[in-house]
Amino acid sequence: MVLEKVLVQDYAAEGKSLARVDGKVVFIEGAVPGDVVDVQLSKNKSDWAEGYTIKVHELSADRVTPFCEHFGICGGCQWQMLPYEKQLFYKQKQVTDNLTRIAKIELPPIAPIIGADQTEKYRNKMEYTFATRKYIPTEEFRRMKASGEGFENQPGAAGFHVRGFFDKVVEINTCHLQEEPTNLIRKTIAAFVIEHGLPFYDIKKHEGWIRNLLVRNSTIGELMVNVVIAYEDEPYRIQLLNLLLEKFPQITTLLYTINAKKNDSLHDQLPITYFGKGYILEKLEDLQFKISSKSFFQTNTRQAEKLYAVTREFAELDGTQMVYDLYCGTGSIGLFVSHQAKKLVGVEMVADAIEDAKENAALNNVQHASFFTGDVIDICDDAFFAAHGKPDVVITDPPRAGMHEKLIRKLLEMAAPTVVYVSCNPATQARDLGLLSAGYKVTRIQPVDMFPHTLHIENVVQLKLIQ
Repeated sequence: MVLEKVLVQDYAAEGKSLARVDGKVVFIEGAVPGDVVDVQLSKNKSDWAEGYTIKVHELSADRVTPFCEHFGICGGCQWQMLPYEKQLFYKQKQVTDNLTRIAKIELPPIAPIIGADQTEKYRNKMEYTFATRKYIPTEEFRRMKASGEGFENQPGAAGFHVRGFFDKVVEINTCHLQEEPTNLIRKTIAAFVIEHGLPFYDIKKHEGWIRNLLVRNSTIGELMVNVVIAYEDEPYRIQLLNLLLEKFPQITTLLYTINAKKNDSLHDQLPITYFGKGYILEKLEDLQFKISSKSFFQTNTRQAEKLYAVTREFAELDGTQMVYDLYCGTGSIGLFVSHQAKKLVGVEMVADAIEDAKENAALNNVQHASFFTGDVIDICDDAFFAAHGKPDVVITDPPRAGMHEKLIRKLLEMAAPTVVYVSCNPATQARDLGLLSAGYKVTRIQPVDMFPHTLHIENVVQLKLIQ
């Protein structure tokens, strides 16, 4: 079913906008408030519907021209068609709507969102895919078909997965999310592979040589490159790696990973250092962090400083408190606030992350921090508290799914006077705040934009124990 000439009225969430047609709410992809569009419905219920834009009759006055030639195809930077101030407006609205509609608790005023000073080339990590199946946009496909141009002659593509297609990759000319030489490195590898007749990886057939590329940089000028191949071909592998070192003297550490699995995840793979120390260093204020190929680290360093500064402010530390950092990852938030804490305890399920956290503590001479591998629900028992002390402040930074209900019950049981909840998903955060209201009151709220031109938003909430 197609709805014609629908006026898009508001932003919904997760990159969708909404309209009201005959009393029914319609969630729309590919449109912004103020557009007049035709909508192809993909779901049609009695009181709501969902669909995507198939024709635009009138463009919103708020629209601007996207700066990226790949906008709308690669699946990233969904909001480039909006000026940055409008993006911030809708992200603030997303936080407000989620917290008021889902949490259903008394809330303080929500502080104005903290925007980014740098809205392009802000990412310190990029992951590219090499694949045999190049995504061809509809118009180009029709042209090629009409001209009889063979699709089988496409050598492959180097770029990003198309949204909704696990096996198709958009050939990227220039991505604006990371400083050069990221695009030049990707193009150099693709050109080398094509020149030597080496196969791009076929994710369906699970064959081919070149698979992925990881590029990480830091604000202090270090650059890591990890080339992922499906099998060892030593002569070509050495030739390629030497070419990268020759063309890009900026590289401070060069690795390669042989991934023979059917999926692209590298958490269980062993990166091999070919050149350099095998990691890069990054700074947050006066702290240094060691970042390996598999380390988790906030992908926008400059905004991470702002996010962590808010977290530290909300923790209200004066040097006397015991701080628990839950979902601590590599310890970045906990170590960032550690100078104002009496003691820091970090808990994380990923063992590799805990090892990184311990190294980062040693690197910064933070001797009053301890890190433990495991589930908070299992670790934080009476014996643990007796050994390490009960928390005065709990910082929790869970994944998008939010906190498990058992963990929320554990937090209520721990009864720390202050909880600081850092979230990358205001909807699940709002759900958790509703459950925490059994023992806590929300006292401060601060949204932070970590990822300009995308629909993602971080939000920091301070909670105080109800006496």
